[in-house]
Amino acid sequence: MGGCVERPPEREGHLRVLRKYVERIAVGEGQEERELRLGAWIGNQQSRAATLSPERGELLSAIGMRWS
Repeated sequence: MGGCVERPPEREGHLRVLRKYVERIAVGEGQEERELRLGAWIGNQQSRAATLSPERGELLSAIGMRWS
């Protein structure tokens, strides 16, 4: 997990985003802007909750993941 997952909770106070939500981040030396489909990623993690490792589940819970 990268910093982009932690931005909505810092900015919004929660990790509840629409599936179509896109986070724009600057990467690399040239600070190229990229779009990450964060809403889709979060939805995928929630739907795969039963198969995630306990460590990953704890990390996601620690940053505000809602599982239901």
